[in-house]
Amino acid sequence: MNVAIIPARGGSKRIPRKNIKNFAGQPMLSYPIQAALASGVVDKVVVSTDDSEIADIAVRFGAEVPFIRDANLADDYTGTSAVIRDAILRLRQLNWQLDHCACLYATAPLLSSDVVKQSLNLLHDTAADYVFTSARFSFPIQRALLQTELGGVTPFDPLAIGKRSQDLPPTFHDAGQLYWAKADTWLDRNKKIFGERSRMYVLPDHLVQDIDTIEDWRRAEVLYQILLQESR
Repeated sequence: MNVAIIPARGGSKRIPRKNIKNFAGQPMLSYPIQAALASGVVDKVVVSTDDSEIADIAVRFGAEVPFIRDANLADDYTGTSAVIRDAILRLRQLNWQLDHCACLYATAPLLSSDVVKQSLNLLHDTAADYVFTSARFSFPIQRALLQTELGGVTPFDPLAIGKRSQDLPPTFHDAGQLYWAKADTWLDRNKKIFGERSRMYVLPDHLVQDIDTIEDWRRAEVLYQILLQESR
């Protein structure tokens, strides 16, 4: 059984109720649920939440909520991996026969069913520990600048600041959307998501948007509407 697990706690601070706030006409949480179910490679979608309203919305859009997450795993300091490990252990206690598990973020409205499927294919083809979505930095981070305490400027990397962009290696960042691995890999704390045995599924910039502020939210909605128009 391949299962997508979506962590969705109720206590978002920067954008209150972010996981179920209306995004382009639907609750934010509905988008990754629908992408996973439409992929053809996910048997079930499970939402790990501490919140009854989130649980109700998850079920309405086709996910399952077979347990309620403990409060000690729903604070501002608990990492995603700990939540996924907890979910896997709980599902196994319910006799779910888990093969591969994907962690999908609740705030990933730009995630498509094709990416869910193709990233799992990449995991199979490479025998990697993890496959996760990423994007390339549009500007070379080696030429970043820092502001001093007195308001001046200093290069982040003095050796790279004078180099041409094409002479610097490309750099990437986590897209914050999807992470595939075998269930046993998630439970093995020695296997790291951002490690030598992981592979990136690189997305174009227009499919990636962190949503931490209202400005992020608006930008994501614009991108979503453009993608929706192109798909028609």
